[in-house]
Amino acid sequence: MEQVIDIQKAAVKKACNGDAKAQAWLYEQYSKAMFNICTRMTGNQSDAEDLLQDCFVIAFSNLHQLKVAEQFGGWLKRIVVNECIRFSKKNIRWEEWDADQQGNLVNEEMEWWKTIDFKIIHTTIKQLPDGCRQVFNLYVFEDYSHKQIAESMGISESTSKSQYQRARALLKQRIYKQVQIHG
Repeated sequence: MEQVIDIQKAAVKKACNGDAKAQAWLYEQYSKAMFNICTRMTGNQSDAEDLLQDCFVIAFSNLHQLKVAEQFGGWLKRIVVNECIRFSKKNIRWEEWDADQQGNLVNEEMEWWKTIDFKIIHTTIKQLPDGCRQVFNLYVFEDYSHKQIAESMGISESTSKSQYQRARALLKQRIYKQVQIHG
């Protein structure tokens, strides 16, 4: 493990000095995970690919700001999430979802999804409406609070909460439908 950290540390230092091979190595190490974040957040491959490239350009241009080379992955992830939020702010049209539309949502956090193939879940998340997909991803995968989501997206905390509830309801409904069809 220590050897991997040393390799990463050396790659970050070289990449900071403009070494193209070191940048390519870092891209190879992190691009798949960062692409997954981009696709979850944008909902489509084309926008995700564009965002991924932009994020690496930003990262390599600002690599001198990274104080601890071993933290490159977390630092890059913050760049990716922030760029996805910035992208979404330009492209999301928020839809209100009132209590009547929520139906009989159960507040308990049942783990019904543990028996479902992750590929189905991942695909279904990408197909959610923009606003609730964004909130769902930030809340579930990026561990943002509703307050943090509201601040970063420029929405109210209650909108964040209702979009999250809407995303959960839609996911469950759509996944059950897929499982019944394919199951």
